[in-house]
Amino acid sequence: MRRFFIVGFVILLGFDTLAQIGFKLAAVAAAPPELGLQWIARIATEKWIYLAVAGYLGAFITWMTLLQYAPIGPAFATSHLDIVTVLFVSVVLLGESLSRPQIVGAALILIGIAVLAVTKSKEPERGELRDHDAA
Repeated sequence: MRRFFIVGFVILLGFDTLAQIGFKLAAVAAAPPELGLQWIARIATEKWIYLAVAGYLGAFITWMTLLQYAPIGPAFATSHLDIVTVLFVSVVLLGESLSRPQIVGAALILIGIAVLAVTKSKEPERGELRDHDAA
């Protein structure tokens, strides 16, 4: 089951990242941003928007599948790794630069997920008794 979660969250992360990068590329291609129907029409006809929609559909299906089996707390926290992967992909593939707050924020997300993973792994499985519960 652990392998299912790992593979599932990697797939979810890929779809989420794909969606965010697709939106980013669509917005850049439809520049300049303006509040109006012309800009919305430019976005709707931009090829990158289809990448974003496909990413969101894949993420939704993957998320719904994972939620059938995964505990909601760790699942929700882990689903936020896409913030870190979008930063990474934006730097590597799109040539963007990172600010100090972005680096600190990404590090805090990673630390938070690591702490959650460690504390969750120390909790007994359902049906198991802790040492002090048995007494």
